[in-house]
Amino acid sequence: QLQASGGGLVQTGGSLRLSCAESRRTLRIYAMGWFRQAPGKEREFVAAINWGGSSSYYADSVKGRFTISRANAKNTVYLQMNSLKPEDTAVYYCAAGDVVPSSVDGVSYWGKGTQVTVSS
Repeated sequence: QLQASGGGLVQTGGSLRLSCAESRRTLRIYAMGWFRQAPGKEREFVAAINWGGSSSYYADSVKGRFTISRANAKNTVYLQMNSLKPEDTAVYYCAAGDVVPSSVDGVSYWGKGTQVTVSS
């Protein structure tokens, strides 16, 4: 199952790197994505990457600040988050899809989330 980690409390402008590891199946056949959900809001797309890692996609709100990557040999996907803002505060979820998961409808299965809190 997918397990996200790396969340925490950081000040505005800080950085965090999230990891998403899979223990029971190989991730290399899936496209992967990160989503987030803030209190009282719907889950939203953050970033996605194709199965080979050659193409990545980002929400406009994080473009230029976040970077998604994957290490198929380690069965792990990462989200490097720089220049964090208070509005980035949310629970972050990793997700796998048969196609690039650019929306919740494109997700085949979800991982457990990790909390990211950015203080002002």
